Amino acid sequence: MKTDIQIAQEAKLAPIQEVAAKLDIPAEDLEFYGKYKAKLSDELLQRTAGNPDGKLVLVTAINPTPAGEGKTTTSIGLGQAFGRLGKKAVLALREPSLGPCFGIKGGAAGGGYAQVVPMEDLNLHFTGDFHAITSANNLLAALLDNHIQQGNELNIDPRQIVWKRCLDMNDRALRNIVVGLGSKMDGMVREDHFVITVASEIMAILCLADDIEDLKKRLSGIIVAYTFHGEPVTAEDLHAAGAMTALLKDAMKPNLIQTLEHTPAIVHGGPFANIAHGCNSVKATRAGLKLADIVVTEAGFGADLGAEKFFDIKCRKAGLKPDCVVLVATVRALKYNGGVPKNELSAENLKALQKGIVNLEKHIENLQKYQVPIVVTLNSFVTDTKAETDFVEQFCKERGCEFALSKVWESGSEGGIELARKVLATLEQKESHFQVLYPDEAGLEDKIETIAKEIYGADGVTYSPAAKKELQRITKLGMGGFPVCLAKTQYSLSDDPDKLGRPEGFTVNVREVYVSAGAGFVVAVLGSIMTMPGLPKVPAANAIDVDENGRITGLF
Repeated sequence: MKTDIQIAQEAKLAPIQEVAAKLDIPAEDLEFYGKYKAKLSDELLQRTAGNPDGKLVLVTAINPTPAGEGKTTTSIGLGQAFGRLGKKAVLALREPSLGPCFGIKGGAAGGGYAQVVPMEDLNLHFTGDFHAITSANNLLAALLDNHIQQGNELNIDPRQIVWKRCLDMNDRALRNIVVGLGSKMDGMVREDHFVITVASEIMAILCLADDIEDLKKRLSGIIVAYTFHGEPVTAEDLHAAGAMTALLKDAMKPNLIQTLEHTPAIVHGGPFANIAHGCNSVKATRAGLKLADIVVTEAGFGADLGAEKFFDIKCRKAGLKPDCVVLVATVRALKYNGGVPKNELSAENLKALQKGIVNLEKHIENLQKYQVPIVVTLNSFVTDTKAETDFVEQFCKERGCEFALSKVWESGSEGGIELARKVLATLEQKESHFQVLYPDEAGLEDKIETIAKEIYGADGVTYSPAAKKELQRITKLGMGGFPVCLAKTQYSLSDDPDKLGRPEGFTVNVREVYVSAGAGFVVAVLGSIMTMPGLPKVPAANAIDVDENGRITGLF
């Protein structure tokens, strides 16, 4: 089997205007970035805003394991299969971050014969959206420090600066730094911090904003610090919103590319699900709903993180109503949850499968709380046995879920026909009665505890003194009605990555809390999760190279 990058590089891409034509988008509504990438014009989005909405299908997964689940691969394969069946479908996906590409996870363009292309462009600089977000974030940081240096008219307390710089790279050395060293002209000496760009509030704002005016309004509301009297200082107070909006003007426009089978894919925005809200932009999803009959989108990592935030933050904020959920699992991952070491996952082991399937069971139960029809799909591996797949199928049917095998990695759209037909039947026969998990008017602690107990299965929540104090301050500022974004490990339903399967008898600990006032949600950081990841001992970057012909190798 060829590598993903070999398959992607050997693919014959269609000119992007031909891909756009499948969605009835004329060439004059495309802003070209070469032959195979384009941004959608504001005029197109305004002109189609009155179109009826298509069906919205969310793809999510069980908790990720080293065995791999293939959520994005399944999303892309499903979109291709809809096209093969003659349906007008579009993918609405997130842009990959450079951090994981050079770290341990790799890129996020799918795999095998279910990929979005050009794969190298997407995984590296793409259309520059992330660079624009990084620049806007750091412009605000520079204006903040400059204001303090130039007399501090706003009476900002340097000990209460909450705005952090960002970089789209895994770099643990930047988590906690000191700035302003040197002479008096080099700024005030203070502690500072970096987050990865996908955890920046500006990423969240870009992905939740309706248009340029909404973007500017949200940027204006960002809280960057507090005064010596405890009053919030915003980006508007620093007169920063206009310049930040200028940097983000083009980044606000959704990007159009294609799959290996020329299915249109709108790829825009990319907050992580473990440390941010984990969904592509509202603007991209809405564009898809107006341009196609079926939109396939995804939420990051497992359903406990990505799907919960998709429902409780994105859908709540944007008024979206998902029509169906596809829950991805693999036999190998379920056996891993059952205690089987990674190097022994190829052997049939029904006992371990029975033990580990409780992780899938919990995710099914969680999704059912939102009243959206569920289709469970097994991303097939050649080592899976009939006894194993039959066991999972029966398990799902007993819990009221449709079931389908997916073989899109090896066969592209052909391998996704069974899944596509199950999803189509679900869309036709079952009605979504979507509801969010908690009401807006619930208190912040109530919201956190509802997610921890209902979604994670925790017995309760503990708080650091600083987190407790910050929750009180946010509520006093009138932001207690915001939804909450819980940042935790993706590897477990708990906040401990080593607790596999379906943990019981545990509490989660809220270490830190801060408000993303412009984005409109409160972030609670659980356990030891970091908003600036580090590189592994052997980074993926070590294997990436460019040959004498300018061809990239080693990217995955």
